[in-house]
Amino acid sequence: MTDPISDLLIRIKNAQMVSHDQVLVPFSKMKFAIANALKAGDYLEEVERKNKKDKKTEHEYLLLTLKYQDGEGAIQGMKIISKPSRRMYIKAEAIRSVHSGFGLAIISTSKGIMNSKEAWKQKLGGEILFEIW
Repeated sequence: MTDPISDLLIRIKNAQMVSHDQVLVPFSKMKFAIANALKAGDYLEEVERKNKKDKKTEHEYLLLTLKYQDGEGAIQGMKIISKPSRRMYIKAEAIRSVHSGFGLAIISTSKGIMNSKEAWKQKLGGEILFEIW
């Protein structure tokens, strides 16, 4: 796995396409922050940090509960902007709405990971990770 953010998003998208209620994702602080930003943006129902024991080792993972509205997933689409091969940065003044305000961009700023609306309010730029709608 070379890009953990893409892996997280693809796991969420695939689980939603087959109408799963929950999805397990290996834990990292960045994935946890992204999942909480998606929950705040009303794309996920619940984010839980759990431990799982395998024989002699213990692994942390995230249990994400997906959100559905009228039988359809809350996530209609997503676009990964910043990739390991090409990082994309954006200034605070250049932050625009995603899909006419119906979507969000997730941005990694100096104050942590937040959605585009919060970053714009706080006048913070940073690495734009992905857009979701």
